[in-house]
Amino acid sequence: MKKTLPVIVILITLSLSGLIILQVSWLKNLLEVRQGHLMSKVKTVTTQVAADLSRSAYTGPVIRLPRKQSKIANDFNLKLLLRPPSIDDKFTPQEIYAKLRTAFDEADLKQMKFEFAIANSEGDYEMQSANYAKEFFDTLSNKLIHNYIVPETGTDLDGIIQAEQMIVIVPDFNHQVWSSLKWVLIGAAVFMLIIIAAFYVTLKSLFNQKKLSEIKSDFINNMTHEFKTPLATISLAIDSIRNEKVQSNKEKLQYFSSIIKEENKRMNKHVETILQAALMEKQELQFSFSSVHVHPVLQSVIDTYSLQLEEKKGTIQTFFNATNDLLKADEVHLTNLFSNLIDNAIKYSKENLLIKITTNSNSKAVCIKIEDNGIGMSKETVKRIFEKFYRAHTGNVHNVKGFGLGMSYVKTVLDVHKGKIKADSTLGKGSTFIVELPFE
Repeated sequence: MKKTLPVIVILITLSLSGLIILQVSWLKNLLEVRQGHLMSKVKTVTTQVAADLSRSAYTGPVIRLPRKQSKIANDFNLKLLLRPPSIDDKFTPQEIYAKLRTAFDEADLKQMKFEFAIANSEGDYEMQSANYAKEFFDTLSNKLIHNYIVPETGTDLDGIIQAEQMIVIVPDFNHQVWSSLKWVLIGAAVFMLIIIAAFYVTLKSLFNQKKLSEIKSDFINNMTHEFKTPLATISLAIDSIRNEKVQSNKEKLQYFSSIIKEENKRMNKHVETILQAALMEKQELQFSFSSVHVHPVLQSVIDTYSLQLEEKKGTIQTFFNATNDLLKADEVHLTNLFSNLIDNAIKYSKENLLIKITTNSNSKAVCIKIEDNGIGMSKETVKRIFEKFYRAHTGNVHNVKGFGLGMSYVKTVLDVHKGKIKADSTLGKGSTFIVELPFE
């Protein structure tokens, strides 16, 4: 697992990077194709509208000049009669906009915005839309399309008539292209996020599996050592009992028998702890709630650790300040909860151990604070202290035994009682646990 996990992480990272690169390349190509497609459509539409305007504007009889007229009359008629009909003469800006809008809609360009103008042969504007002048000078983001409006059949005016122009501007063309691809982009983004999420979940599962594997190995090692010691002690005690001298000495026989009994209890306690962990995993711990006073429960737990405190030359100071300590709780599990906290304070201790237990109450809950001057914990340990099978690094303290289930059990019991626990610790100075148990 240690060797294959980095390889899997690298392969997944490379795969994800490749997919992102391919997705970006595909989007760029799609954008270019879409730009070309839309521009082709726009040009086709404007050409069709220009042809329609040409048919409408230049149909009808052609005006011809008499062959014999005076020079003055000729000049006047040239100015008057040779002037061709213009788009401005036959259409209003609103009518031309309507023609363009209809043509755009029919070409499936309903969301496409545009501005237009009609210019005469000399380049002077005959008409223009409201925002045409504003958009005309923005050549970076806008697209400009020129279409000449010419008669479908020629005239015999010897080239005097010159074509008008219809100029169409598509403002912020690239933005409109992106808008037309909105749902495609959203779909691509959603699927990419799903792939990234899948990779993330996969990696997280792999790391969790690695973590669980390490925890499992530690648990098996701890369990092996926890059972190995009492079994070895029992084996030695049995060998001693088989000795004839011991068999003839009732006191020694009783002594070795008591050792076997105590070690048997010790193993049974370990088995019970493991079974309890299995029940916690299945959420099958049995709770029987009744009215329980916190102070007597705490005092009874403290009394059970009197021998261990004497060995450690430690003391427990109690400050039962809670005016109301009556709870609806399971007395057995509540006792085990306090026992685990005090047991840890004794295990992870230095010389001159001092444990302070303080209680306080308010209208909603009773608070129990357990402080010690032990070896303390790192910030990382404080974060993980309530994880199942996790055991704090004890530094130079090598006699600490257990499976790493005590604090996980404490958290489970508190969750059932709808309580809270807060841990605070400093390496080398000690730890503080604050338990809050609500009245209801």
